[in-house]
This record gives sequence, C-alpha cells and structure tokens, in this order.
Amino acid sequence: MTAATSLLAVHPTRVRRGAAALISAALVGLLSLLAGPVALGVLVAAAVLAAAAHRPIYATYAYLLLLPFTAGLGRDTLIPLVRPNELLLALVLLGAAAGGYARFLRGAPVRIRLRPLDVPLIGFVLLSTVWPVESMLLRGVPPELADVMAVAPVAKLVALLVLVRCTVLSEAQLVRCMRLVLWTAAAVGLVAVLQVLGVQPVVSALTSMWASDAGSLPERGTSTLGSSIATGDYLIIGLTLLVSGAMRGLTGRREAVVLGLVLGAGVLASGQFSTWISLAVVGVVVLRRVPGIRRKAVRMLPIAAVALVVGAPALLNRLSDFGSGGGLPSSWQGRWDNLVHFYLPELADSGFLIGISPNSVLRAPETWREVIYLESGYLHFLWVGGIPLLLGFAWLSVAVLRATARLRSRGDAVGAFATTLEAAWWAVLVLSVIDIHLVVRGVGDLLFVLLAIVSARAVREHRAGHRPVPNAAVRAGRGRRPMRWRGLSSWPT
Repeated sequence: MTAATSLLAVHPTRVRRGAAALISAALVGLLSLLAGPVALGVLVAAAVLAAAAHRPIYATYAYLLLLPFTAGLGRDTLIPLVRPNELLLALVLLGAAAGGYARFLRGAPVRIRLRPLDVPLIGFVLLSTVWPVESMLLRGVPPELADVMAVAPVAKLVALLVLVRCTVLSEAQLVRCMRLVLWTAAAVGLVAVLQVLGVQPVVSALTSMWASDAGSLPERGTSTLGSSIATGDYLIIGLTLLVSGAMRGLTGRREAVVLGLVLGAGVLASGQFSTWISLAVVGVVVLRRVPGIRRKAVRMLPIAAVALVVGAPALLNRLSDFGSGGGLPSSWQGRWDNLVHFYLPELADSGFLIGISPNSVLRAPETWREVIYLESGYLHFLWVGGIPLLLGFAWLSVAVLRATARLRSRGDAVGAFATTLEAAWWAVLVLSVIDIHLVVRGVGDLLFVLLAIVSARAVREHRAGHRPVPNAAVRAGRGRRPMRWRGLSSWPT
C-alpha cells in the first residue's frame, strides 16, 4: 500500500477534517478577495472607534496625523458620498463621545466652562450657520440642499474644536500635537517639492488620487491637499509653529533644521502669490513677538538659501506670469471679471445688508466652465450673511488677538501655539481680501485646532497675571536653561 492509501485507511476522520479546512480556507480567501476592502475598512473603523473610546486623546492624535492626507480626497474617492476626512472626524468624535459617556456613567465629573473667547466664537458660528438660512427665509427664498450643505464646513470645524478642547489637557499632549502638525506638514511640503520637480511617481499618485485645483500639476505644489492655496497656508502655519516651538526649546536643533528646510522649500513650491504674501505677514509678526529671533535670523540664512534653490522652479514659473496679459497674471484678471460681472451687482442691490445665500458658488453661463467661485473673503462674508456676519468675524478677530496677546509670552507649548495663532490670524485678515482662507480645506481645521488650544487657556493666563511658564524640557529636569524673555526676570515656582 502507498502512504496515501494507508493514511486514508487509518485516519479517515483526519482526512475529512483536513479537506473541510482546505475548503473553508478557500472560501474565506475568495470572500476576502471579493470583499477585502470593505472588511478592511470595517476593521480600521472599529479600531479607530475603540482607540478613541479608550483614550480620547487618541482621537485628536489620529485626526492630526491623517488630516493633510485625507482633506484633499474628494467624495467617492474611497467612500461613496463622503469625504474621507469627514468620515474620520465622525468616527473619532463618536468614539470619544462613547468613551466619555461610559466614564460619566462610572461617576467621572463633567466640567463645562465658558472661556472669554467662547462668546464671540459662538456668535460667529451662529452667524455663519443659522443666520444665512434664516435670512433666506425672511426674504421668502426657500433654501435648497446646496444652501444647507454650504454651512456644514463651519459646523464640522466647531465639532473639531470641541474635540480638541475636551482631549488636549496636559503639556505633554500639547507637545505631541505640535510634533504631529510639524512632521505631517513637512511630509506635505516634501510632496509639493517633488511634484514641482516633476518626479513622475509622485505626480502620477497625485493625479490618480487627489484632484487638483491647478490646471497642470507640475506648475504648482498642490500636494495631498489638492490645492496650492491650501498647501501654502498649511505649510506657513507649520513653519510658524516650528519657529515658535524651537525658540522655546520644544524641538531639537537637528529636527528644527530638517523641518525648516522642507517646510521652507514647500512654501515656495506651492507657487501661490497669496502664500508668499502670507509668509511676509507671518514673518513680521514672528519678528515682533518672538524674543531672540532677530539675533538667530542670520543662522537661518543658509537654510533659507537651500529652500529657495529647491523651490525656485515654482517661484520663477509664477513670476513669469507678470510678463503676459497686460502685466497681471491671467488668474487675477479672471477673479476680477467674476467679481465685476457676477457678484458685485448682486451685492450692490442691497444684498450686502443681510446676505444673499450660504452657497457662494454660481453656475457659469459659459460652456467652457461649469461653476464660478467667489474669490474674496470679505465679500464672501457679505454674500453669505451680510453685515451681521462680517461684524461677527470682526468681533471674533478682536477676541482672538486679545487672547493670543495674553498667552504669547509664555515659554511653553501654549505660548508657541498662541504665537502661531496670532501670526496665522493676521495672515487670514490680510488674505481675506482675495480669498476665504478661514475655511480652506485642511487649513481651517488647523486654525480651529489652534483656536481650541488657545481659547481653553486664555482665562487661566488672565487670572495668572501674564507670567510665563517654563517649558516642558526645563520642568523635566533636562538641564536646559529657560528663555530670557524681555521684561521678565523670574519664573513661577
């Protein structure tokens, strides 16, 4: 008898079990091949929910880690009818809320306190979401689905603010959030540089996954945010946070050099005039607010030179636009034509008083384009909510600048975030003349993360009397000397 025959004769039960196992494995393999992405997505979603419920701070970490890579993905790219970053935020919010409710049932205290910045923030949110729809009803215009959906971005940003306010509590968590923002921004900057340099695998990946707002991908660094404007703004915020944190000893020297080189090159690679204007505004604010930065600016010149060389192709390409079309870039002329022919007539006809519609995107009458965008931030406020919304934004801006003024002198991560928010908010105020930078994809999320951190701590600093707090490295006993802030000679015990 052969070995196989003897095995069948001696162990028929084992043979049947083995055959059944092989058939089951084949069926499982076939099902996983057919429904693999769905099953993998369900498993990932369940893991995100469980992690956020177990430790709510993981929800904030996960969102900051994936934000710049998912915000540029459009609807139906990975999930039908939903943007991936919207689904991610919904998952982490649901997990954090479930975990918080479970701890509440076990007797954990619930503390809800209004901060000084919360009142103007709530006012701005109501004027951005509820008031535009109410104004349409007052004028007898029934809101359409596009009008209701147009107020969703602000509601999403408020939900993110609440998440950060409730989860980011300690100095260590603040430093981790800072590093997540810095390193993911550096990844975005690196992709933008490789894109402008024409590295084919990067260009192909961006073309297939991330829809771009630029006519030709290699001309501007749209990166994984799918927008050159969003990429530039995101990198500017990251660069400002890097400088503010490095001056407080929150990052190592080598880390700061590497990040600064990549972020600086990415800013130039974005190929946006608005980004370079923002860089100038932020630079002025940082030079005025961060003590000692002027003395160290000379040391940063080699890094700036290398970044300039890497980002030079996009810079030279954009500057060449001034040589054609009457001396102004064609994109600027197109913006002005859209304002003059489609938006300003509506606003001039009493539309600026209480607003026209939450949706500022118009259908184009031409055949060569489908829609027209309102590319002016302040006119966008008037179009959406009229004078009340514009005044609400002014009220919020004053409150933000006052809050950052109370916190920017601190020598810890809070001071770094406050300085970054002040500089970024000044950039928003300046650039809102030409674009609505407050809710740009990815950038709006980052701004509201900064708002959450600053707004949660402004009242403490107000009560503490403006005294700085030593950074985490000093408190940990690593031997670093604290910064000598101008006009401040002692540290609190």
